[in-house]
Amino acid sequence: MSIVSEFKEFVMRGSIVDLAVGVVIGGAFGKLVDGVVKGVIGPVVEMVKGNDALPSFIQGVWDLGNGILNFLLLAAVVFFIFVKPINKIRALRAKPAEPAAPPPVPEDVQLLKEIRDLLKAR
Repeated sequence: MSIVSEFKEFVMRGSIVDLAVGVVIGGAFGKLVDGVVKGVIGPVVEMVKGNDALPSFIQGVWDLGNGILNFLLLAAVVFFIFVKPINKIRALRAKPAEPAAPPPVPEDVQLLKEIRDLLKAR
């Protein structure tokens, strides 16, 4: 077995691909949560304390919208460029073999069927 085929088998293993996708999506989601905390929740807390954080809140909401858009675009790119093709490759590899043709009927059984049909026809 060559090194290339071993590497291909290693990469195509389900857990490796799933882990890689999870790390990428998890990193993007972490940035999104961080944006919510710093850009929205932080300014709201400051406003409750009595500080003027309205411009900071508006900027945080704007940044949150951009973060959501970036997250969705990243998720779509990962899905359509990596996950979907790998699923197609897996489906092709796991395609079951076509069922074999049934074995031919033995000659003696065929003759008995013909005799039966002739007796029924009488």
